[in-house]
Amino acid sequence: MFDTKDVDLFDLEEDDFDTVLADDIVFSGNIKFTKPFMIRGKVFGSINATSDLVVDSGAEVRLDADGVVADRILVRGRVEGNIVAKKLVFVASTGSVKGDITASQVVLEPGSMFSGRCTMTKEV
Repeated sequence: MFDTKDVDLFDLEEDDFDTVLADDIVFSGNIKFTKPFMIRGKVFGSINATSDLVVDSGAEVRLDADGVVADRILVRGRVEGNIVAKKLVFVASTGSVKGDITASQVVLEPGSMFSGRCTMTKEV
């Protein structure tokens, strides 16, 4: 595994992730991680990270009141709940977010869906 701090989030392949929640997995509870994490299945609960998170196409994440906190978040699938990113939230054309987003940078690609409040800050 290489250091992904300065790597473009979009350049990461599945092999670059220490952990991938497969598309046939349904997880309920709290997830904490320190290395890049990819979700392809379903997650119900909260996510607290000090690294990058990718919600891949077809993935579904339903967050409780604690929401998700991570460095950078790429949403290609569906997220319901509040998102806080220290650096970046990118919602791809295949992605949707229903909840509030707080981040230093927020990108909503044409075709993406977003319903909520967006707060951009210098530091989160």
